[in-house]
Amino acid sequence: MSKTSSFTGSRRDLRERAFQALFSMEFGGGFLQASESAYLHDKEVDSDGTLEVPAFLLNLVNGVVDHKDELDALISEKLRKGWSLERLTLTDKTMLRLGLYEIKYFDETPDRVALNEIIEIAKKYSDETSAKFINGVLSQFVND
Repeated sequence: MSKTSSFTGSRRDLRERAFQALFSMEFGGGFLQASESAYLHDKEVDSDGTLEVPAFLLNLVNGVVDHKDELDALISEKLRKGWSLERLTLTDKTMLRLGLYEIKYFDETPDRVALNEIIEIAKKYSDETSAKFINGVLSQFVND
């Protein structure tokens, strides 16, 4: 069993799929289509031809989309002098938005958990340098 499949259906898996949906939306397409595609790509459809996308995944994707300008402004304030969002990779920018959205708006998820989860996703989809960068930026928003 791979590391990813052991998390299938978990919140970590859903966060990862939210990242995938948000990333793909940067290239066009709507939030529902991107969310369904990210969630359903490796799932078998029920015998009645349906498979529901979990609300947690939809809430993350829709929330990031709805608050994108605010999230970008908050992230920009925390970047080092001389850095801007435009200078970041799309992967890092998407992870920062997703992580900050969960830290700022999901009261049911402790801030540290949201931070640690997005760092694990960063390690998988980027590299150690990006994971450290994302940790550095988002740690500024975490309440102890």
